[in-house]
Amino acid sequence: MRVFVTGASGWIGSALVPELLAAGHQVTGLARSDASARAVAAMGADVLRGDLADLETLEAGARSADGVVHLAFGHDFSRIDAAIRTDAAAVAAISAALEGSGKPFVAASGTPMISGRAATEEDDSVFGGPVAGRADVARAVLETVEHRVRASLVRLPRSVHGEGDAHGLIARLVGFSREKGVAAYVGDGTQRWPAVHVLDAAHLFRLALEQAPAGAVLHAVGDEGVAIRDVAEVVGRRLGLPVASVTAEDIGFLGAILALDQPASSERTQELLGWRPAQPGLLDDLEKGYYG
Repeated sequence: MRVFVTGASGWIGSALVPELLAAGHQVTGLARSDASARAVAAMGADVLRGDLADLETLEAGARSADGVVHLAFGHDFSRIDAAIRTDAAAVAAISAALEGSGKPFVAASGTPMISGRAATEEDDSVFGGPVAGRADVARAVLETVEHRVRASLVRLPRSVHGEGDAHGLIARLVGFSREKGVAAYVGDGTQRWPAVHVLDAAHLFRLALEQAPAGAVLHAVGDEGVAIRDVAEVVGRRLGLPVASVTAEDIGFLGAILALDQPASSERTQELLGWRPAQPGLLDDLEKGYYG
Protein backbone atom coordinates (compact mmCIF):
# COMPACT_ATOMS: atom_id res chain seq x y z
CA MET A 1 0.00 0.00 0.00
CA ARG A 2 1.22 3.53 -0.79
CA VAL A 3 0.57 5.53 2.38
CA PHE A 4 0.56 9.32 2.68
CA VAL A 5 1.47 10.43 6.21
CA THR A 6 1.15 13.97 7.55
CA GLY A 7 3.36 14.70 10.55
CA ALA A 8 5.75 12.02 9.29
CA SER A 9 8.80 13.53 11.01
CA GLY A 10 6.99 14.18 14.30
CA TRP A 11 7.03 12.17 17.49
CA ILE A 12 4.50 9.51 16.44
CA GLY A 13 5.26 9.80 12.73
CA SER A 14 8.92 8.97 13.30
CA ALA A 15 7.79 5.68 14.87
CA LEU A 16 5.00 5.00 12.38
CA VAL A 17 7.01 5.44 9.17
CA PRO A 18 9.50 2.65 10.04
CA GLU A 19 6.56 0.50 11.22
CA LEU A 20 4.85 0.91 7.84
CA LEU A 21 8.02 0.33 5.83
CA ALA A 22 8.86 -2.81 7.81
CA ALA A 23 5.38 -4.15 7.00
CA GLY A 24 6.05 -3.72 3.27
CA HIS A 25 4.19 -0.48 2.64
CA GLN A 26 5.54 2.47 0.66
CA VAL A 27 5.38 5.81 2.45
CA THR A 28 5.25 9.43 1.34
CA GLY A 29 5.70 11.86 4.22
CA LEU A 30 4.62 15.48 4.28
CA ALA A 31 7.55 17.73 5.24
CA ARG A 32 7.31 21.47 5.86
CA SER A 33 11.02 22.20 6.32
CA ASP A 34 14.41 21.07 5.06
CA ALA A 35 15.09 19.39 8.43
CA SER A 36 11.78 17.49 8.28
CA ALA A 37 12.46 16.45 4.69
CA ARG A 38 15.87 15.08 5.65
CA ALA A 39 14.35 13.17 8.58
CA VAL A 40 11.64 11.62 6.40
CA ALA A 41 14.11 10.66 3.69
CA ALA A 42 16.50 9.17 6.26
CA MET A 43 13.76 6.79 7.36
CA GLY A 44 13.45 5.52 3.79
CA ALA A 45 10.24 7.31 2.81
CA ASP A 46 9.52 9.62 -0.10
CA VAL A 47 9.11 13.31 0.67
CA LEU A 48 6.28 15.65 -0.31
CA ARG A 49 7.13 19.25 0.61
CA GLY A 50 4.35 21.33 2.12
CA ASP A 51 2.39 21.92 5.30
CA LEU A 52 -1.20 21.69 6.52
CA ALA A 53 -2.05 25.05 4.96
CA ASP A 54 -1.08 23.81 1.48
CA LEU A 55 -4.45 22.32 0.61
CA GLU A 56 -3.61 21.53 -3.01
CA THR A 57 -0.53 19.63 -1.86
CA LEU A 58 -2.58 17.69 0.69
CA GLU A 59 -5.14 16.76 -1.94
CA ALA A 60 -2.43 15.63 -4.35
CA GLY A 61 -0.73 13.53 -1.67
CA ALA A 62 -3.99 11.88 -0.66
CA ARG A 63 -5.18 11.30 -4.21
CA SER A 64 -1.97 9.54 -5.22
CA ALA A 65 -1.99 7.28 -2.14
CA ASP A 66 -3.81 4.07 -1.29
CA GLY A 67 -4.40 5.33 2.25
CA VAL A 68 -3.76 8.33 4.49
CA VAL A 69 -2.65 8.70 8.11
CA HIS A 70 -3.16 12.22 9.44
CA LEU A 71 -0.96 13.01 12.45
CA ALA A 72 0.11 16.63 11.96
CA PHE A 73 -1.29 19.36 14.20
CA GLY A 74 0.00 22.76 15.31
CA HIS A 75 0.52 22.54 19.08
CA ASP A 76 1.18 26.24 19.70
CA PHE A 77 -1.38 26.81 22.46
CA SER A 78 -1.04 30.57 22.03
CA ARG A 79 -2.65 30.16 18.58
CA ILE A 80 -4.84 27.13 19.16
CA ASP A 81 -7.90 28.56 17.37
CA ALA A 82 -5.87 29.06 14.21
CA ALA A 83 -4.39 25.56 14.52
CA ILE A 84 -7.86 24.01 14.74
CA ARG A 85 -9.08 25.97 11.71
CA THR A 86 -6.04 24.82 9.74
CA ASP A 87 -6.61 21.23 10.81
CA ALA A 88 -10.28 21.37 9.82
CA ALA A 89 -9.37 22.67 6.36
CA ALA A 90 -6.69 19.98 6.00
CA VAL A 91 -9.16 17.22 6.90
CA ALA A 92 -11.65 18.62 4.38
CA ALA A 93 -9.00 18.63 1.63
CA ILE A 94 -7.89 15.06 2.35
CA SER A 95 -11.51 13.91 2.56
CA ALA A 96 -12.33 15.49 -0.80
CA ALA A 97 -9.41 13.68 -2.43
CA LEU A 98 -10.49 10.32 -1.00
CA GLU A 99 -14.23 10.68 -1.60
CA GLY A 100 -15.80 7.64 -3.23
CA SER A 101 -12.56 5.64 -3.20
CA GLY A 102 -13.10 3.29 -0.27
CA LYS A 103 -9.52 4.03 0.79
CA PRO A 104 -8.53 4.14 4.48
CA PHE A 105 -8.20 7.49 6.23
CA VAL A 106 -6.84 7.23 9.78
CA ALA A 107 -6.65 10.37 11.91
CA ALA A 108 -5.28 11.05 15.37
CA SER A 109 -7.56 12.36 18.09
CA GLY A 110 -7.61 12.29 21.90
CA THR A 111 -9.23 10.07 24.50
CA PRO A 112 -12.25 11.72 26.14
CA MET A 113 -12.63 12.39 29.84
CA ILE A 114 -15.64 10.74 31.48
CA SER A 115 -16.38 11.57 35.10
CA GLY A 116 -15.96 8.67 37.52
CA ARG A 117 -14.84 5.93 35.11
CA ALA A 118 -12.49 5.02 32.32
CA ALA A 119 -13.52 6.39 28.95
CA THR A 120 -14.29 3.79 26.28
CA GLU A 121 -14.29 3.84 22.50
CA GLU A 122 -18.09 4.27 22.57
CA ASP A 123 -17.90 7.58 24.45
CA ASP A 124 -18.12 10.80 22.47
CA SER A 125 -14.92 12.64 21.74
CA VAL A 126 -15.20 15.59 24.10
CA PHE A 127 -12.80 18.49 24.16
CA GLY A 128 -13.46 21.51 26.33
CA GLY A 129 -12.09 24.99 26.74
CA PRO A 130 -9.84 26.39 24.03
CA VAL A 131 -9.56 23.06 22.17
CA ALA A 132 -13.30 22.38 21.93
CA GLY A 133 -13.15 22.67 18.14
CA ARG A 134 -11.04 19.53 17.86
CA ALA A 135 -14.12 17.44 18.58
CA ASP A 136 -15.73 18.90 15.46
CA VAL A 137 -12.69 17.92 13.40
CA ALA A 138 -12.82 14.36 14.76
CA ARG A 139 -16.49 14.12 13.83
CA ALA A 140 -15.70 15.43 10.35
CA VAL A 141 -13.23 12.59 9.83
CA LEU A 142 -15.83 9.98 10.74
CA GLU A 143 -18.48 11.64 8.57
CA THR A 144 -16.39 10.83 5.48
CA VAL A 145 -17.67 7.27 5.85
CA GLU A 146 -20.88 8.56 4.24
CA HIS A 147 -18.82 9.35 1.13
CA ARG A 148 -17.25 5.89 0.81
CA VAL A 149 -14.06 6.56 2.74
CA ARG A 150 -12.87 3.90 5.22
CA ALA A 151 -12.28 6.46 7.95
CA SER A 152 -11.24 5.70 11.52
CA LEU A 153 -9.97 7.59 14.54
CA VAL A 154 -7.08 6.57 16.76
CA ARG A 155 -7.55 8.39 20.06
CA LEU A 156 -4.31 9.04 21.89
CA PRO A 157 -3.93 9.41 25.68
CA ARG A 158 -2.34 12.40 27.41
CA SER A 159 1.06 10.74 27.48
CA VAL A 160 2.66 9.11 24.44
CA HIS A 161 6.00 8.29 25.98
CA GLY A 162 9.31 6.72 25.03
CA GLU A 163 12.98 7.41 24.45
CA GLY A 164 13.42 10.71 22.62
CA ASP A 165 10.25 12.40 23.88
CA ALA A 166 11.22 16.04 24.28
CA HIS A 167 7.98 17.98 23.93
CA GLY A 168 5.17 15.82 25.34
CA LEU A 169 3.32 16.56 28.55
CA ILE A 170 5.51 14.26 30.64
CA ALA A 171 8.65 15.93 29.27
CA ARG A 172 7.14 19.30 30.14
CA LEU A 173 6.29 18.14 33.66
CA VAL A 174 9.86 16.92 34.15
CA GLY A 175 11.17 20.24 32.83
CA PHE A 176 8.94 22.17 35.23
CA SER A 177 10.07 20.01 38.14
CA ARG A 178 13.72 20.56 37.30
CA GLU A 179 13.19 24.32 36.95
CA LYS A 180 11.27 24.68 40.23
CA GLY A 181 13.35 22.20 42.24
CA VAL A 182 10.35 20.06 43.20
CA ALA A 183 8.71 17.01 41.62
CA ALA A 184 5.19 18.34 41.35
CA TYR A 185 1.71 16.88 41.36
CA VAL A 186 -1.64 18.69 41.69
CA GLY A 187 -3.99 18.25 44.65
CA ASP A 188 -3.70 14.86 46.32
CA GLY A 189 -2.18 13.33 43.19
CA THR A 190 -4.72 10.52 42.84
CA GLN A 191 -5.83 11.79 39.43
CA ARG A 192 -5.12 9.19 36.74
CA TRP A 193 -3.60 9.72 33.31
CA PRO A 194 -3.86 7.18 30.50
CA ALA A 195 -0.61 6.54 28.64
CA VAL A 196 0.90 4.56 25.76
CA HIS A 197 4.40 3.88 24.48
CA VAL A 198 5.06 5.56 21.13
CA LEU A 199 5.93 2.22 19.47
CA ASP A 200 2.65 0.66 20.61
CA ALA A 201 0.78 3.71 19.29
CA ALA A 202 2.53 3.42 15.92
CA HIS A 203 1.59 -0.25 15.70
CA LEU A 204 -2.07 0.57 16.29
CA PHE A 205 -2.05 3.22 13.56
CA ARG A 206 -0.75 0.60 11.13
CA LEU A 207 -3.40 -1.92 12.16
CA ALA A 208 -6.09 0.73 11.76
CA LEU A 209 -4.85 1.55 8.27
CA GLU A 210 -4.83 -2.11 7.26
CA GLN A 211 -7.84 -3.50 9.08
CA ALA A 212 -10.12 -1.03 10.85
CA PRO A 213 -13.72 -1.02 9.61
CA ALA A 214 -15.23 2.22 8.42
CA GLY A 215 -16.23 4.46 11.30
CA ALA A 216 -14.09 2.68 13.90
CA VAL A 217 -13.02 4.62 16.99
CA LEU A 218 -9.90 3.14 18.54
CA HIS A 219 -8.03 3.82 21.78
CA ALA A 220 -4.24 3.67 21.80
CA VAL A 221 -4.08 3.12 25.55
CA GLY A 222 -1.49 0.96 27.27
CA ASP A 223 -1.81 2.20 30.87
CA GLU A 224 -5.47 2.79 31.65
CA GLY A 225 -4.65 5.24 34.41
CA VAL A 226 -1.40 6.16 36.15
CA ALA A 227 -1.74 8.26 39.32
CA ILE A 228 -0.01 11.62 38.89
CA ARG A 229 1.56 11.34 42.35
CA ASP A 230 3.20 8.07 41.29
CA VAL A 231 4.65 9.89 38.28
CA ALA A 232 5.97 12.66 40.54
CA GLU A 233 7.56 10.18 42.93
CA VAL A 234 9.53 8.53 40.11
CA VAL A 235 10.54 11.93 38.73
CA GLY A 236 11.64 13.06 42.18
CA ARG A 237 13.71 9.96 42.73
CA ARG A 238 15.36 10.19 39.32
CA LEU A 239 16.17 13.90 39.68
CA GLY A 240 16.93 13.88 43.40
CA LEU A 241 14.10 16.31 44.12
CA PRO A 242 11.51 16.51 46.89
CA VAL A 243 7.98 15.51 45.92
CA ALA A 244 5.24 18.02 46.69
CA SER A 245 1.72 19.08 45.82
CA VAL A 246 1.28 22.36 43.93
CA THR A 247 -1.79 24.23 42.73
CA ALA A 248 -2.93 23.87 39.15
CA GLU A 249 -2.21 27.56 38.64
CA ASP A 250 1.45 27.01 39.51
CA ILE A 251 1.94 24.94 36.33
CA GLY A 252 -0.24 26.92 33.92
CA PHE A 253 -2.09 24.96 31.23
CA LEU A 254 -0.33 21.75 32.26
CA GLY A 255 -1.69 22.13 35.78
CA ALA A 256 -5.25 22.26 34.49
CA ILE A 257 -4.70 18.93 32.72
CA LEU A 258 -2.94 17.33 35.70
CA ALA A 259 -5.86 18.26 37.95
CA LEU A 260 -8.28 16.06 36.01
CA ASP A 261 -8.94 12.38 36.57
CA GLN A 262 -9.17 10.99 33.03
CA PRO A 263 -8.47 7.24 32.69
CA ALA A 264 -9.30 5.48 29.43
CA SER A 265 -9.71 1.87 28.33
CA SER A 266 -8.58 0.13 25.12
CA GLU A 267 -10.43 -3.13 25.76
CA ARG A 268 -12.69 -2.83 22.71
CA THR A 269 -9.79 -1.84 20.47
CA GLN A 270 -7.82 -4.87 21.56
CA GLU A 271 -10.78 -7.14 20.87
CA LEU A 272 -11.45 -5.60 17.45
CA LEU A 273 -7.93 -5.55 16.00
CA GLY A 274 -5.96 -7.92 18.22
CA TRP A 275 -3.70 -5.03 19.25
CA ARG A 276 -1.75 -5.72 22.43
CA PRO A 277 0.53 -3.09 24.03
CA ALA A 278 3.94 -4.75 24.28
CA GLN A 279 6.26 -1.90 25.29
CA PRO A 280 7.09 -0.58 28.80
CA GLY A 281 4.45 1.36 30.69
CA LEU A 282 4.84 5.00 31.69
CA LEU A 283 6.37 4.43 35.14
CA ASP A 284 8.81 1.85 33.77
CA ASP A 285 9.84 4.30 31.03
CA LEU A 286 10.40 7.03 33.60
CA GLU A 287 12.62 4.65 35.56
CA LYS A 288 14.81 4.17 32.48
CA GLY A 289 15.96 7.77 32.77
CA TYR A 290 14.82 8.98 29.33
CA TYR A 291 13.32 12.08 30.90
CA GLY A 292 16.30 13.13 33.00
